[in-house]
Amino acid sequence: MKEVYPTFIAKEEDGCLVYVPDFDIYTEGDTFADAVEMARDAIGLKGIAMEDDNVPLPQPSTYEEATAKAKEDTEIYDYSKGILTMVDIDFSAYRKKIDTTMVRRNVTLPNWMDYEARQEGLNVSKVLQEALSSRLNTAAK
Repeated sequence: MKEVYPTFIAKEEDGCLVYVPDFDIYTEGDTFADAVEMARDAIGLKGIAMEDDNVPLPQPSTYEEATAKAKEDTEIYDYSKGILTMVDIDFSAYRKKIDTTMVRRNVTLPNWMDYEARQEGLNVSKVLQEALSSRLNTAAK
């Protein structure tokens, strides 16, 4: 699922401060480009954690709503004075990029197929991954 979220980036002497109001995320980057990448990474990580916890992802705010959220807490820093930009994230692609934990699955095969696979020296897990990647139209890692 692809979305774009309003993000405030404030240039400071030693880098850029970042605030993503819809996720209540604060991060930073060395440059503006780095700040955008850090925002995307933070949104992706938090979004995947929310999905895993069955918490619905927030709908992107409008510019006005994002600015109002940024102005709510200006005690330490007023992010609303930074540049308001939109940061895109493809949550499905991001999950594929970072969630590479292997899981064990029990697969049932006919005995003859298991025998033939062993005779050929095939790694059944790898063959299954390749077949699923092909079926799901994704690249195997």
